[in-house]
This record gives sequence, structure tokens and C-alpha cells, in this order.
Amino acid sequence: MELQTLPGLFISHGSPMLALDPEQVGPALHRLGTNLPIPKAIIVMSAHWESKALEVSISTRPETWHDFRGFPKELYEIRYSAPGEPALAEEILKLLADAHFVAHANSTRPRDHGVWMPLLHMYPDADIPVVEISLPSNLSAQEIYRIGQTLAPLRDKQILLIGSGSITHNLAELSWQGDNSKVPEWASTFRNTVVNKLSHQDYDGVLDWQSLPFVKRNHPTLEHFAPLFFAMGTGNRFTIVHSSFTMGSLGMDIYRFD
Repeated sequence: MELQTLPGLFISHGSPMLALDPEQVGPALHRLGTNLPIPKAIIVMSAHWESKALEVSISTRPETWHDFRGFPKELYEIRYSAPGEPALAEEILKLLADAHFVAHANSTRPRDHGVWMPLLHMYPDADIPVVEISLPSNLSAQEIYRIGQTLAPLRDKQILLIGSGSITHNLAELSWQGDNSKVPEWASTFRNTVVNKLSHQDYDGVLDWQSLPFVKRNHPTLEHFAPLFFAMGTGNRFTIVHSSFTMGSLGMDIYRFD
């Protein structure tokens, strides 16, 4: 059977409660998983695996890690038991080495919610191998973008590449009462500026993240925005799969790169 080319994705994975209360984004992720060709494997760079050096999970079956506190008991009972894929992990390590990235194999890392929560909605049967790669805190936006470019050829092997983070992520300013009707201007302006630049293929304008309006208010730390740089590297044609806000200022956008 001929292999089909899959896109790269940026997914705003939201609160852990998305696993129990899908809101608008859960059905959007489900539709996306249904409409895409079934991946041979999935590679995810998650905001929740920050590391000093670039790492790749080579585990055969990573544990489901509930890397959060204070949520309902049912959330901690969820398991996402998709297998790892050590052979693909080794291929990733070789591609990165050939592109002059220093990357290390990691056999013990559990699977954080930035990986399993969106996949729970996209591929609930957990039967597609998943390999997680880390987000190196010492790399620039341009270097993270280049990691996406380096792994982009894997799309032609029917492998799905995902950057999992959030288009906006300031937990201190969320509306925990669940008022989604009032999106603050600082959040909508930031999100709209990023989308406008991506729509006009001004990738350099996004990679120059310091110049984006209200960037520090939307991202007091950069780890939830940086997976977008990885996703941008996977493809040149940008489309919006889903756009919404929850808890006031938490952006739940999903972007596709072909």
C-alpha cells in the first residue's frame, strides 16, 4: 500500500480537564484524527518535557504520567497505553545527528499529558506507536524550527508530527469560573497577530517572538509557545483547524502545516 503524506500539527492541549470535559476542542481533535490517513506512528514535542539537551524517548511502552495536582480522581485513572517505537526513535536520532544536533536517547521518560491528552481524543484506541521528543530550553526559536525541518521528511512515511503546547498560556490570568465570553484584548491581539503572520508565510516574524504584542503577558515562560516553532518547521502551507478560547484567555487553537 502506498504511503500517504501527513501534515505537521500544532495543538493547544489546554487544561488536563480536557480529558474529562472536551468542550469544543475535543470534538475538533476527534474529527482531525478521523479525517487524516491513519498514521504509521506519531512524534510529539511537548511543552511538558523541557530538558537541557535534546532527548528522544526510546521506551517500548512508556508509562502514562499524570503530571499535575488537584484534579478529580477519575483523571488519574486514565491510561494511554500506546506503544513506543524504538526503531523510529533511532531513525530520529540519526536524522538529528546528520543535521548536527546533539541528541540523546532516553529509555525511562514517562508520557506527559501534553502527549496523551490530545491523542486521547484523536486516537482513543491508543494503537498507534508514539515517540516523544523533548523541548531543549537552551535552543533558540530558529533552532527548534530547524528540528521540525529536520524531521519533516518523515511526513512522507505516513508519520504524524505534532508540537503540543498552547497559543496563549498565562495561568495566573485565567478565569476559573469558566467565563468564555470575554476574551481579553491582550490574548486575542497576540493570537490574531501570530495567525496573520503565519497566514502570510511570515515565519520569521513568529520566530522573532520577542517582537510579538503582549508576548510576556500571554507567555510568561516560553515553553508552551515553543512547540509551535517545531510545527512550523514541518511544513510551509498553514491552515487553521480549530480556534477557540476557554477560561477567558487560554487559547485552544489547532494549526496544520502541509
